Amino acid sequence: MDHHTAKDTLSGFLKDRGLRPTRERYLLLEEVMRTEGHFDADTLFASLTRRGLKASRATVYNTLEILVQAGLLSRYRFGENHSRYEKAFGRPRHDHMICLECGEILEFVSGKLETLQQEICSEMEFDMENSTLQIFGRCPACRKRAASPKTVSPKKKTR
Repeated sequence: MDHHTAKDTLSGFLKDRGLRPTRERYLLLEEVMRTEGHFDADTLFASLTRRGLKASRATVYNTLEILVQAGLLSRYRFGENHSRYEKAFGRPRHDHMICLECGEILEFVSGKLETLQQEICSEMEFDMENSTLQIFGRCPACRKRAASPKTVSPKKKTR
């Protein structure tokens, strides 16, 4: 989805719900469109501030919620006390592996998981609308660091 389509989607959503199409909401949408990967509200707020754009922290949080409801963003909690977001369009449905050591978020797509979910839903006569899988563990780099022998500094001789 390009910027124009995202703006049209937001405009339609705001109009349908009787919400005002404020300048700040569209500024935030533009900033989200420029952002790659996962981000949180504070990161978005800091990015706006660095660029000299004005929006209150409350406006950032409220607009993020609107963008989620409009289907423009996905919201996740990766074992943290705050939400992270990513664009919900222009990419395949995917799942996440989250490193408990460094916090890296690895995305993956698995046809096997898609098939398994469909089979389970069919067996349970469940009409699935959406799903997300989060796997928590250790990334290869952190496992490698943990497995490498610790270097011990030589003790200083005392006199």
